[in-house]
Parts: sequence; structure tokens; C-alpha cells
Amino acid sequence: MGRKLFGTDGVRGTANRHPMTAEMALRIGAAVGRYFRNDGTNQHRVVIGKDTRLSGYMFENALTAGLTSTGMNVLLLGPVPTPAVGLLTASMRADLGVMISASHNPADDNGIKFFGPDGFKLSDEAELAIEKLVEDGVEPVQSRNIGRAKRVDDGRFRYIERVKSSLPRALPLTGIKVVIDCANGAAYRAAPEALWELGAEVIPMGVSPDGRNINRECGSTKPRVASETVVAHGADVGICLDGDADRVMIIDETGRVADGDQIMGLLASRWAADGRLNGGALVATVMSNLGLERFLQDQGLRLERTAVGDRYVVEAMRKGGYNLGGEQSGHIVMTDYATTGDGLMAGLQFLAAMVETGRPASELANVFETVPQMLENVRYADGQVPLEMAGVQAAIAGAEADLAGKGRLLIRKSGTEPLIRVMAESEDAALLERAVMGVVGAVQAAVADEAG
Repeated sequence: MGRKLFGTDGVRGTANRHPMTAEMALRIGAAVGRYFRNDGTNQHRVVIGKDTRLSGYMFENALTAGLTSTGMNVLLLGPVPTPAVGLLTASMRADLGVMISASHNPADDNGIKFFGPDGFKLSDEAELAIEKLVEDGVEPVQSRNIGRAKRVDDGRFRYIERVKSSLPRALPLTGIKVVIDCANGAAYRAAPEALWELGAEVIPMGVSPDGRNINRECGSTKPRVASETVVAHGADVGICLDGDADRVMIIDETGRVADGDQIMGLLASRWAADGRLNGGALVATVMSNLGLERFLQDQGLRLERTAVGDRYVVEAMRKGGYNLGGEQSGHIVMTDYATTGDGLMAGLQFLAAMVETGRPASELANVFETVPQMLENVRYADGQVPLEMAGVQAAIAGAEADLAGKGRLLIRKSGTEPLIRVMAESEDAALLERAVMGVVGAVQAAVADEAG
């Protein structure tokens, strides 16, 4: 049985369209409640966090109704980062954590992510079992066993203290001027507060959410304004989070943006030098740049690659006993501190490197030369299967043959949006563009043909 609801990071889509409707959220809440409340007692609890999207209110209420109908007790955290939900699920002895967020997506989208009692995201097997319960329907409990729901007021403060504890107390951030872009999202209060309490001079932006402006021309996917702000204010560094703060991009003092690969390269080399990098390896996805792999090899370290999705990175880390991993997109997973990607914690690790070395961000954020990489996205409609078309398959085969021994090609469907992602790497710029655009053209033609 294949997954129908769950993508690479929970359930996601446009609010008020299948599957992201209030009715479906209620059914999902009931199904996941039944899955985790399997002994019939009312001792089970779930924590629910959300970002700042307007539709978060609707999904919070619908999930609460579904969960309490199966006897789960619900603790409502309000707007908190996704990593806070992972941390608080475990620290508050909850059986389940739920984050209502579509991460870096626009405000009209929303999603639901789940964490198990250990604070880690659910396995494919658990998600399949929950989907089966959604399909089959769940019998509500007797009225006397209905669960309770209440607000938790200190969730943000618990998270801030945990974040601060990841930075050694001997490393105050006094004298460092930091631009923090919170994408008008879940970390709009927690991130500036944590940085200020650690001693930094903080220039906050993206901290005025109105329900509709999350990720709009700000945050890790749109760092231009933050980059300009760093330069204009003479800041030492910029930290750009996404809507739920599980991703980060670093901006150096010149306004240059460093992605997750550069951040991971820096941390891996530093942790290895300190004897802290478990297994001598970094775990990243197939999207990470070939330059990162070469950089690690030069230092006697390995790059373990996984499928795209921070959940798969974490699974590989836990299986292999590794403690550092992530994605080029900015998910940085440090299992010594957190159970999932945490943009703010990763940003603090970068600041720690600045304090310890006395070097500017521009030196630390460019640890390896990237191999030229080109990524193009092609949108398709529901029900279309352009990758199965003969013309697309022929274009892919031709591009792979052209790149053989000179680069690599990666074609995949996004797990969170209706997009075909076409990515290639090569030091031959002309070959790179020809390979990518050849496949893109074939996919676009296939989409148009199917639509016609």
C-alpha cells in the first residue's frame, strides 16, 4: 500500500482543498489519536504547535476535536518552531507531537507534521498505519473518556532555554551584531529573544506576522532583503529562518548567502577536529553539492547520502549512530541537541565558530568551492504523471549519457508541492545548461500534452 496522504514531510497542501481541509484534519486527528492511545486509558497526551498562518486556527481546532474524540489529552503550545515541538514532545512526556505548518511554502498552504514520543518524526510504517485508520474510520470513545484540551503558556520559554543551552556559557555573543530574519513565522518571538539573552546586538526582521505574510519576500527562501539589511546596518552576520524555523541560511558581512551545504561543511570540519563528529561522517541528501563531498574527502571524512527529506536524513543518522546531517536547503540536524532540523540552533553553532576563531562570517561561510549546480522546477497538475512519458524518459537518458563522467543528473518529484525538480552538476557550464534545459523542455511539453 503506497502513501496517499503523507509526503516527505507530513501532510501538506493548499488550505481548504483536499487533503488540507478541516474535515480531513479532524479525521487525521482521530486516526493518529487512536494509533497512539492504544490501551484505552486517558493518560495519553499530545502537544500541538503551529506557525503563524491564518489557517492554523482552523486546523488546530479540527485536530484537537479529532484527538480528544479518541481520548487524547491535548496541550496547545501556540506559535512555536517545529523543532520546539520535537523537543517538547519528549520533555513533556507526550505520546505524540503535532506541528501545523507548511514550512517554507506560501501562506495559503498548510501542513501537519507528526513526532513520536521520542521527539523524532514518524516512520513510513507508522504513517501507513495512520493512513489506513483514516480510510477505515475511527470509532470515538465513550463520552466519559473524551480527552481534555488546555493551553500551555511556557512552551516558547522552555524552547528558548534549550536553544541557549546548546551554546557553551563561555561563549557570550557580546559585541556581535546579528540580523535575524524570522520570515514572519513561528520563531518571530523566540529567535530574537534567545539571541538578545545570549548577549548579541539583534536587528530583527520578519517579526510582524499577520496570518498572510509568512515567507513573503523574506526568510531562508527569499534572503535578498535580509542580505541588504546586513550590509546597510554593518552587521557581522545574518541568520535567515523559514516559516517554521527548521531551516537556516547564513549571510556573511558582505551580504553573501551561504546554504546548508556550506554550514554543514563548516560544522563537520570543526566537530571532526574536536573529536565530536560521530563515525567521521556527515549525512546529507542526494541534492548536496559535489563540492561538499570532495571537501569532506580531503579531510578524511565521509558523506553519507540519503533520499531527499530531513526525515530520511535523521533515519540514516540514527541507524548509523551519526550526530550531524542535513540538507542543502538549510535543514541542519544535530542530534546532540535536537531531534529534527533547527535553524536557530544551527545559527548559534555558526556564531560559536565566529567567537572561537575570531574570524569573520565571510571566511567561515565559504569553506569549499561549489561545483556549478543548476536546478529548475516544472509545475504539473493533479493527476499528471509527466515522468512516465516516453519523451521525458528519452530526454533524461540523453542528458545522463552527456553527463557521464562529467557530472551528475537528479530528477525527482517534490514531496511537498506538485513540482518536478531537475538538477544537474557539472564544471562544464554549457553542458550543464543543455542537460537541464533539455529535460525541463521535455517535462514542460509532457505537462502541456497531458493538459491538452
